[in-house]
Amino acid sequence: MLLRIFKGTGPGVILLIIITLLAVWFSAILNQRLHPRFIYESDPMPLYGFLKTLIKNSHNIGVILSFFMVSLMAFLVINFNTTIFFINERTFLPGLLYVLFGGFFPDHQLMNPVIPASLFLMFAFMRIMDGYHKNGTAFNYFDAGLLISTGSLFYANLIWFGALVIIGIALLRTGNLKEIFISILGLLTPYIITFSLYYVLGKDIRTLVKLLGDNLFTKSIYYPFPGLTIAALIFCGALIIVSIAHLIRHMGTKKIKSRKTFSLMIWTFLISLIVYFALPSASVEIIWLISIPTSYFLTHYFIIVKKKVIPEILFSLIFLFIVLIQLWYLK
Repeated sequence: MLLRIFKGTGPGVILLIIITLLAVWFSAILNQRLHPRFIYESDPMPLYGFLKTLIKNSHNIGVILSFFMVSLMAFLVINFNTTIFFINERTFLPGLLYVLFGGFFPDHQLMNPVIPASLFLMFAFMRIMDGYHKNGTAFNYFDAGLLISTGSLFYANLIWFGALVIIGIALLRTGNLKEIFISILGLLTPYIITFSLYYVLGKDIRTLVKLLGDNLFTKSIYYPFPGLTIAALIFCGALIIVSIAHLIRHMGTKKIKSRKTFSLMIWTFLISLIVYFALPSASVEIIWLISIPTSYFLTHYFIIVKKKVIPEILFSLIFLFIVLIQLWYLK
């Protein structure tokens, strides 16, 4: 029943998604717990540090600002499919799922660097896919590299997603070396500017180098997973694996651009997992990045699978887990 309602595209569904977004963020707004001292909080990257200064480290302003950024992100996730139409239907489900996945960790539903960084990653996806079948040299890949690198000045680990620009060229283009060069130049440009500003302003460049190294490689603090969250993650993890297997099985039936888009999302998912498991600095904040591709995988599964009862049950269970986690957090 829930899935059938949210699969619609009328204005009523938009209203329900807004209500869901408010409900998911209700505990974060109501519960004024302090954010754990992750490395990106104690030693923020330049743009995130600047953002924290702008809001004067206000918890309430940070939560409100993050709420609006997540709202924008949900819109962009929906719009990306609407523009490229790589899922077989126009649907608001990807945005809804992105909102729901953020509810797995209520203590991260406040100002943190991954939320603005995810916006830059989403804009980078758009620029990468805009390069499909473009005549001549596609400077989209310079833009994509620039966006990802700028986002990494909020959340350092986003820089690893720069590999997606090269992957995008390999998927969509004919191996133009010039495009590879300009994409790397795009990745380097924000850091060239940042180092130049440090030099001009008389700041110690070694401080910036140490800051980057700490944000990339310093071991993150231990995150205590509650039992309910573990159960929810195991359930959703199994469902995501099923949805990816289902997607791969149906890849041959899709248009070329749709296959390329889904391939890019699979690579995004894999890079997210590698960053989380291989880098000591990465922790559960990665949810804001990994939720982008998984929202599309699950949407495709819920729409395409023929047995309608099973998706309804699975979708309702996701909702139930989020509600229970949010209620637990309010204790």
